[in-house]
Amino acid sequence: MTDTPKTPRFATQAIHAGASPDPATGARAQPIYFTNGFVFDSTEQAADIFNMRRTGFSYSRGSNPTVAALERRVAALEGAKAAVAVSSGQSALLLVMLTLMKSGDAYVASPRLFGGSLGLMRRLDGRYDLKPLFAKGLTPADFEAAITPETRAIICESIVNPCATVMDVEGIAEVARRHGLPLVVDNTLASPALIRPIEHGADIVVHSTSKFLGGSGQTIGGVICDAGRFDWAKTDHYNLITGEWPDYDGLVITERFPDNPFAVACRLFGLRDLGPGLSPMNAFLTLTGIETLPLRMARHCANARTVAAYLKDHPAVAWVSYPGLPGQPGEALAQRYVPQGPGSIFTFALKGGEPAALKFITSLELISHLVNIGEIKSLAIHPATTTHRQLPKDEKEAACVGPDTVRLSIGLENVEDLVADIEQALAQVG
Repeated sequence: MTDTPKTPRFATQAIHAGASPDPATGARAQPIYFTNGFVFDSTEQAADIFNMRRTGFSYSRGSNPTVAALERRVAALEGAKAAVAVSSGQSALLLVMLTLMKSGDAYVASPRLFGGSLGLMRRLDGRYDLKPLFAKGLTPADFEAAITPETRAIICESIVNPCATVMDVEGIAEVARRHGLPLVVDNTLASPALIRPIEHGADIVVHSTSKFLGGSGQTIGGVICDAGRFDWAKTDHYNLITGEWPDYDGLVITERFPDNPFAVACRLFGLRDLGPGLSPMNAFLTLTGIETLPLRMARHCANARTVAAYLKDHPAVAWVSYPGLPGQPGEALAQRYVPQGPGSIFTFALKGGEPAALKFITSLELISHLVNIGEIKSLAIHPATTTHRQLPKDEKEAACVGPDTVRLSIGLENVEDLVADIEQALAQVG
């Protein structure tokens, strides 16, 4: 008989981590705590919670029992010490950047990122002097070459939205360690079912939970995961994490919370001060979605591979960007990091250019014309005029989102029906 492992395996954690039967009622599903405030036992308890001398719930903007269950579950799945749930993936990235950096600081960023991330970075640069230093390419050497004395972090995605390129997270993490920088990885397109960036050296992981974690296209949310191993006290660059907080009686987060100081700083500054908290209903729906994450990701990857292979061989298609196919650029990294497959989001280009791409999208019947990704339903969008519209022409082409390009997010339908829908849409393109 095999001994039960001390740490449950991934699928078990997806169902059970972070939640337990409700002690008050015995309810097995995680209760939804629809309350903005919580009654204190005493004035001393209230003061202690507000001054971070004691853990507990005070106001749902900062923490809520349903949201806390989601934080514990995602932290467990990512192998993190703690997590902070917020109102969207965009706010997760924003809170990470504002917690790490102040005006005048810089960070190295991947040249290929979600269009919303790129837009945020340029806005923060122009208005608040947080300077993105974009690597010239996607290799660890490219990231290292972009580092300057003002650099405070490295930011990349595990799988690039939308071209499905798999990043060398371990190689980039080695660069970050050599230079004493935290590595921030957006793991939205992979989910922890495919890649756990902390195992490859990442220090901070962010998600848009609106995608694969939730899965059904019902909610907006984000989460920040703290690996809990970066030595923040090595420098004086991260003053929100290592400096005194006068309004908390001189609290030094690294001293009082040594296991997860970055997560605590995000909660204090991000949620108490800035305020993008996650609603308990959205947390509940995301928790429910995560229960089937391993099953869904296997089907997502299998369907995407079949659809990508069909498109690759179609005479109307110029190219397909999906490294899960033999002979595709990035195939070796995909096999190394994501043997199940590089997710279900990818791009392809039509030989007929932009008119053909637009005609293809409007001709789809089963696949929805919709801007989200990572849902159980298959989706299509024209990124050059939507998600990546703000990029200059050359950057669009480098990111595989030119005017001839369609982004697909392949869902869980029978793959034969998806191929049939794509086939009829391509037939109308001519």
